[in-house]
Amino acid sequence: MSERRYLFSSEAVGAGHPDKVADQVSDAILDAILEQDPNGRVACETLVSTGLCIMAGEITTTAKVDYPAVARQAIAEIGYDDPRFGFGANDAAVMSNLVGQSPDIAQGVNEDDGKHKEQGAGDQGLMFGFATNETPEMLPLPFALSHRMMQIQRELRESKTPGYEWLRPDAKCQVTVEYEGGFPGGKPIRVTTVVCSTQHGPEISHAELEKKVIEGIVKKAIPAELLDDETVYLINPTGAFVVGGPHGDCGLTGRKIISDTYGGMGRHGGGAFSGKDPTKVDRSASYMARYVAKNIVAAGFSPVAEVQLAYAIGVAEPVSVLVDTFGRGTVPDDQLGRAVRETFGLKPKQIIDTLKLRRPIFRKTAQHGHFGHEGDGFTWERTDRVDALKKAVEAGAAATA
Repeated sequence: MSERRYLFSSEAVGAGHPDKVADQVSDAILDAILEQDPNGRVACETLVSTGLCIMAGEITTTAKVDYPAVARQAIAEIGYDDPRFGFGANDAAVMSNLVGQSPDIAQGVNEDDGKHKEQGAGDQGLMFGFATNETPEMLPLPFALSHRMMQIQRELRESKTPGYEWLRPDAKCQVTVEYEGGFPGGKPIRVTTVVCSTQHGPEISHAELEKKVIEGIVKKAIPAELLDDETVYLINPTGAFVVGGPHGDCGLTGRKIISDTYGGMGRHGGGAFSGKDPTKVDRSASYMARYVAKNIVAAGFSPVAEVQLAYAIGVAEPVSVLVDTFGRGTVPDDQLGRAVRETFGLKPKQIIDTLKLRRPIFRKTAQHGHFGHEGDGFTWERTDRVDALKKAVEAGAAATA
């Protein structure tokens, strides 16, 4: 009897999507502060719309930053530097309402403040990390392919590649992959459907755009062996996509949390990442959970792994740690969980120090996903704890034998 087959789809959006514009502005503010003050506390939310960029939130820092100037520079670098787009770095109104962090929150995060002897979590919450061996970057295949399409779209636009001068910043896509076997962790068989919508200038016809996108984006991103005569291509399926970006749709920080992480194949605790300094475990513990999950898979304990960490505000130790290998692990999940606690420091300060999170590296995370880019200085993508994890598992097995 053959194994069951199923379809799974993941979405990605380009760096010029309005929600990602908001994410990048928030993280540009964070990076500007960390450059001067690595201990700055930042929670910056951004809204972008036609001719408007509003930043609000809580910031406590010794840094001197011109917030509107930082926002304008980020917007220009994304590609919104032409007033014809209805939203531009030079002509949009930029407003800032950034105030100090609540002392009630700060007392739980500050070290040795009388009540807390070590740095606690900046909020309660649960965070998930996920890894799978179906791609070199240990990400789900439909997620990895969709993000690669958006990266290529951006590269073509920014390099002004001949024949693609009509590309504009806003874009989104979706890839559906057919799998064989159990979920998650089945074997990818083929790509059944590709959806790609890209903003464009008015000078190109839909037929020409469709041809160019399939040839120059889709087939450059997706290996030929995954495509066949039955693969369906839906390119700008609504027709024209001239009006886009913040002029076409309001954008807000934190509205693309699934596209930012695992494309829906891994669970999500609900907290957004962008605009938050690493004392916020929404961000830092999610990165740590990914680091742990990736090392579990790299160590060969399972082809797929998910890690949940949960915290209470002001408390350093996680209230729970869970490893789930979906029945595919070579050792019991509870044994892996104990080894994880022994191998990885999971207190907020330990996470920050291990992953070197007080660096101004975060705007890059807001462009094409927070995972899978080890070369960009994303320390949570390393697999340097494999040997230590194996030793901890072996020691645990010997102790219970």
